Amino acid sequence: MNNSVYITGMGIVSAIGNSVEETLHSLSNSKTGIEKIKYLETFHKDTFAAGEVKHSNKELIEIAGIGSYNRTTLLGFLAAEEALKSASIDDIKEARTGFISSTTIAGMCNTELLYKDFFEGKNNVNFIDSHFSGVSTNDIAAHLGICDYVTTISTACSSAANALMLAARLIKNNILDRVVVGGVDPLSKFTLNGFNTLMILDKEWCKPFDENRRGLNLGEGAAFLVLESEKSVRKTNKKTLARLLGYGNANDAFHQTASSPEGHGAFLAMQKAFNIAGISPDTIDYINAHGTGTPNNDSSEGLAMQRLFNNNVPKFSSTKAFTGHTLAAAAAIESVISILAIQNNMIFPCLNRNTQMSDLTITPVDKLETNVSVNYVLSNSFGFGGNCSSLIFSRN
Repeated sequence: MNNSVYITGMGIVSAIGNSVEETLHSLSNSKTGIEKIKYLETFHKDTFAAGEVKHSNKELIEIAGIGSYNRTTLLGFLAAEEALKSASIDDIKEARTGFISSTTIAGMCNTELLYKDFFEGKNNVNFIDSHFSGVSTNDIAAHLGICDYVTTISTACSSAANALMLAARLIKNNILDRVVVGGVDPLSKFTLNGFNTLMILDKEWCKPFDENRRGLNLGEGAAFLVLESEKSVRKTNKKTLARLLGYGNANDAFHQTASSPEGHGAFLAMQKAFNIAGISPDTIDYINAHGTGTPNNDSSEGLAMQRLFNNNVPKFSSTKAFTGHTLAAAAAIESVISILAIQNNMIFPCLNRNTQMSDLTITPVDKLETNVSVNYVLSNSFGFGGNCSSLIFSRN
């Protein structure tokens, strides 16, 4: 039995575009989507930059055309709908289809606005009911007509990577033929205030892997991919975009919010991904690093990469200076970006970086590289609680 898992469709909505095509255009022109906050109602509007989707909630409701839902559901639906169209899936019921979504904020982008009213006895039960993580997942799945398997993953910033792993396992074990899988997170006051309290937000554009990095820029968005079994692909004679070759998850159990200084969890996650992929590290052409721009992450991840690759690290960059850190959606958004790198033989740059990190011997790609051979991409995503995940994508 062939256990290959292929990507046949992709959809994405983020600060740098409302589609895969728009995303590629921004990446190819080094165009960041990070600006001063416009849509999120917060008194920090003029303090922090963020990667906002360039639509108000009212505009998203009109674009999605599925009714009045919160921002999480609307963003997720738009990305998932594009993924299904990209995969040329017209009939959901023609194969065993699952839907796995990941999120950290869920409906909090709405319920946080009603918190005080709720405790004053005002009737906002309909909004409170939408607070939970699985609600947006169920709503999106219902509108897509998916009911064979529906679940939600929430493991902080590695959520979407873990969702892709679960999807691959369900396919490999012949439980499902295909899975629409990804993640969605909107901006919220809760996350903005929370990350500000942790003192890891940069008030200017973030600078991943720069010696003088000061923190991250938050972002929002959604991305979904259609994963299919080889049997399903052959049955429909469908064009494939890439292959999910390997994946790994580990926990360095060091701190609630910080990675271990040596990057133990990151190293183990990458190592496991190579074991499942059945390839050696020197096969990788490009690493889409987690690269948040925080002092802890970039040092920890960089040291882990140097250790795994024996200081012969392939070309790497972080694309969070384009999109902002989209939390649970990050791994899905960066999976789409990784596959775009393969499809277009491009390596996207690490924006805003000026100074070499003193504790690393490696340097990221600073300018767009075109006409380069990109056949294997490693994509890293590391979350709070030490939850580290790595994915390996390959050309078919």
